[in-house]
Amino acid sequence: MNDTKKKGSSVERVLQIVEVLASSQRPMSVSDLAETLEVPIPSMYRLLDQLQNLGFVYLDLHGKVACGKRTYKLAMNLWQNSHFKTERLAILQQLSSQIGETVGIAIMQDLDVVYVDRVLSEWPLQIYLPVGTHVPIWASASGKLLLAQLSNDKCERIIDKMSIHALTTNTQTDKKRLTQSITETRDTGVGIDNEEFIPGMVACAVLIPNGENEAFATVFTHGPTVRKTLNELLEYVPIMRKAADELSGIFSRDYE
Repeated sequence: MNDTKKKGSSVERVLQIVEVLASSQRPMSVSDLAETLEVPIPSMYRLLDQLQNLGFVYLDLHGKVACGKRTYKLAMNLWQNSHFKTERLAILQQLSSQIGETVGIAIMQDLDVVYVDRVLSEWPLQIYLPVGTHVPIWASASGKLLLAQLSNDKCERIIDKMSIHALTTNTQTDKKRLTQSITETRDTGVGIDNEEFIPGMVACAVLIPNGENEAFATVFTHGPTVRKTLNELLEYVPIMRKAADELSGIFSRDYE
């Protein structure tokens, strides 16, 4: 029996539920949760009811359980106060000095990309997109790259249901062409934004490896076209991938 399945107090059970849901790639049924944690189904319903009332979990339209807004907020707070934040920023600072542009780390939340770490370039001309900025997934380098990790069928279903609107004259609003663009992103492993989110800004992104699991974050860089074209920015992909590997090592390291 592993540590997750050991019997314990109600507090331990609650934390184990959140832990299992946070590590799951998709919402879980109540019966699956109960089986995983070896908890009677009636007891599981009681615990989930408490967690749902507190906002730590929610039930989707199919009655499956997923992490709620308070769990996501907790994760973001832990990320920003993490013991490893200094190391992350040191890697990003070095990358920014090598590229000469702003760099950062992004994750996907719902249908947005969220900037969770960011180091500004030293140029006086800056594009102000602070930590916490939400960017539509269809108009961002990181968003298209994270979408590209999904299967073709799932990606097409999501795009088909999304409400897509133009943010610039370059925003891809044709869903078939957007799907094709994401397929190309899957092949190259590099997400690009060719002035699709903000006029005069280009960006590219690479995945941060996550072992055998699906990557959940990217390293991105962006800057104004008056300094670098998209092709010039793409020349830095090799050093971005090196930084992504270093960040992956931090994510997988035990707390010291």
